[in-house]
Amino acid sequence: MDLKSLIRDIPDFPQPGILFRDITTLLRDPEGLRYTIDSMADRCADLSVDYIIGMESRGFIFGAPLAYKLEAGFIPVRKPGKLPAPVHSVEYELEYGTDKLEIHRDAAEPPARILIVDDVIATGGTAAATAKLVEQTGCELAGFGFIIELTGLEGRKKLPDVPVVTLVEY
Repeated sequence: MDLKSLIRDIPDFPQPGILFRDITTLLRDPEGLRYTIDSMADRCADLSVDYIIGMESRGFIFGAPLAYKLEAGFIPVRKPGKLPAPVHSVEYELEYGTDKLEIHRDAAEPPARILIVDDVIATGGTAAATAKLVEQTGCELAGFGFIIELTGLEGRKKLPDVPVVTLVEY
């Protein structure tokens, strides 16, 4: 299946000069969505993961059904103030300023193997920060899964040396 045909390009969003890859058109297509989850599950099956981490918010969309398919648990990584129990947190750099992500301290315990999933890897900052959260839990980072990789931004270079699975490259 040609997933690129299901991903809409939006020029000048969120600012002039940016070409936004919109997955809402992929999500609304039942066959495309099923193919996406099944393909990611097939490519990640050998990683033998215990948990899938999805980052707020589009990582939730793909992470939860992938966890179901791989018979793993799902762990949300959220923006500050969204998780009710004690958390690990990490601050990371954005293009202009910083942001922060959090995970429950009791989300997973060693020797759990964790796969981090999101819709896109661009500069790699959010994924790298999430890897630091996995490190704080003491668990093993098994790999990353992304629907889209924007290769020109070289986000992969910021990630730890673990498998990185992508379905579509631009």
